[in-house]
Amino acid sequence: MIPGDNIVFFILFIIFCLAAIIQIFYYLWFYMAPSVYRSPEKNRDKEAVSVIICARNEAENLRNFLPSVLEQDYPSYEVIVVNDCSEDNSDDVLGHLLMQYPHLRISSINKDQKFTHSKKFAQFIGIKAAANEILLMTDADCQPESEKWIENMASNFTGSVDFVLGYGGYLHEKGLLNKYIRYDSMFIAMQYLGMAIRGIPYMGVGRNLAYRRSVFFRNRGFGAHNHTISGDDDLFVNTNASGANTRVEFGPGSHTRSVPAADLKEWVKQKQRHLGTAGFYRLRDKILLFLEPFSRIIFYTLFILLISTLSFWPYVISVFGTRLVIQITVFTLMQKRLKEHKLLLKSLIFDIFSPIINGALYISTFHNRSGRITWK
Repeated sequence: MIPGDNIVFFILFIIFCLAAIIQIFYYLWFYMAPSVYRSPEKNRDKEAVSVIICARNEAENLRNFLPSVLEQDYPSYEVIVVNDCSEDNSDDVLGHLLMQYPHLRISSINKDQKFTHSKKFAQFIGIKAAANEILLMTDADCQPESEKWIENMASNFTGSVDFVLGYGGYLHEKGLLNKYIRYDSMFIAMQYLGMAIRGIPYMGVGRNLAYRRSVFFRNRGFGAHNHTISGDDDLFVNTNASGANTRVEFGPGSHTRSVPAADLKEWVKQKQRHLGTAGFYRLRDKILLFLEPFSRIIFYTLFILLISTLSFWPYVISVFGTRLVIQITVFTLMQKRLKEHKLLLKSLIFDIFSPIINGALYISTFHNRSGRITWK
């Protein structure tokens, strides 16, 4: 019999164990999936590809990173840059590159005071201009990690595949914010890559995403989400991708790296924009994405409470230790696969606070919706 004054703590211990079971399930079923994933047979035909990059006032990034896209080791591809109302010297940079690379195409959108638009419109212009069926998306501030990037992504398009989800990480720089940004992007990748492998593709990142042009037009472009500011990547995947038509690609030659936010304010703005689309996800996906961080908050909160009162402490430590060993194992394997080095120790701290940070930023999106269309 459990003494009366221990019944409450016993119930809390049971809830703690249930939260741990949920956590362990996510780690072993979803998050570990990319680290043990073996790619199916690839398409060796090397079909023609259209790379699409939307850019607004990105002259410096185009100068620094576009050549790495234009110098890919692939026999047949074009690069379409949509220069969207830029007011810097993007025209000069693109004009100079145009003389060097005959497979570069430029589509320009002129500023119109009577018509404002989001990135989706620029994306649509690029897709409309594309000559090829396979579309590969990235951003102006992104750099492929190898000259085989296009080949790695395009080789996944077999007969039934319409979507290929790639990994888009961030450049390694000094500072705590950079480490958190890289941890956050890696953890999100563990989610969307792992869930896609398990037959539940719910998003992709526009920094490294490929799909068929025919799928875009067959589904009326961005469809019901055309009015949202963001979602040209994740909402399009969430609406149209399935376990049967989606593959993942995160081999070492398929990664892209982006310029991280320069300061906390810029990162918060980016994060709010990305989280603002989550409310439009399918109900199944929203439940799955809510359950893990919610159970994590419960897990850490009850661990602190039970340990501080010494309630069932040998069992509490055993459960905590089991989850910790699994967490470290999965993070170590994923760091290696995604080439995200020196994050393990800090990830143990970030893991505690990230659900609270993301929750606060998600709630803030409801108070910051001015209705004004912003591009980036």
